[in-house]
Amino acid sequence: MAEDKHKAGFVNIVGNPNVGKSTLMNALVGEKLSIVTAKAQTTRHRIMGIVNGEDYQIVYSDTPGILKPKYLMQESMMEFVNSAISDADEILYVTDVVETSDKNKEYIDRLGKLACPVILVINKIDISDQPSVLGLVDRWHGLLPEAKIIPVSAKEKFNLESVFDAVLGNLPFAPDWYDRDTFTDKSMRFFASEIIREKIFTNYSQEVPYCCEVVIDSFNEGEERYDIGAVINVMRDSQKGIIIGNKGLALKKTATEARLEMESFFEKKVFLQIFVKVDPDWRENRKELKRFGYIKED
Repeated sequence: MAEDKHKAGFVNIVGNPNVGKSTLMNALVGEKLSIVTAKAQTTRHRIMGIVNGEDYQIVYSDTPGILKPKYLMQESMMEFVNSAISDADEILYVTDVVETSDKNKEYIDRLGKLACPVILVINKIDISDQPSVLGLVDRWHGLLPEAKIIPVSAKEKFNLESVFDAVLGNLPFAPDWYDRDTFTDKSMRFFASEIIREKIFTNYSQEVPYCCEVVIDSFNEGEERYDIGAVINVMRDSQKGIIIGNKGLALKKTATEARLEMESFFEKKVFLQIFVKVDPDWRENRKELKRFGYIKED
């Protein structure tokens, strides 16, 4: 394929919490790169997933759900969202059949002023009906008349080919941004921590998952297996007790589930050790947030 016919660009996925951005990202990339749970605000970082074709390279980015920040960590999360909007060649704005169209309306207004193409994806149509979905299409067309609107079910992988076709159609002509053997910008350490964090969201309730941050202290790649040491940072002693559980059973369950998923993801045996540490102010501590990857080094 001639160089001037090759397409490449950055397609950034934004939207409110819990509308299925991560499910959509994973389905479009064909890899499980982002946490998917029923709880809101599970994605905390900007995560790239790269799809290569014979004459194109699509660099998708999943981003945290849009929210009004209450502490420094959430301010950093919104910086990921704002940078994704600013540097996109295309925006995939994800909504669903449940949320109202006036939620975080300032971002809708901002999308309407962008120079780059906007594709509005109405997700979760598998839990709605055709008249309701058509009504949503009309409503969103009134709010973003220049956007292409595509109803999908990311969970059921329904109508995702329409999203891909729209993305490819809008992609600028450009050479590859990344080597062809690269599928993400994140390290194996990052995915190990995200797998553990996903299990915390799955196995614990209320505020506990939102008060946890996982750090990989050691990651040794052997020929036979990966030896991984992780620390779960919590904010209070009571949360540490909940994470560990009676006789350590809760932590053992989380560690076992995480290890098994890591072995599937890395395609290698894993020896995993997890410790729990109380770090009361980590969500407001700039030094800690730098260490956890929320704030870039100065």
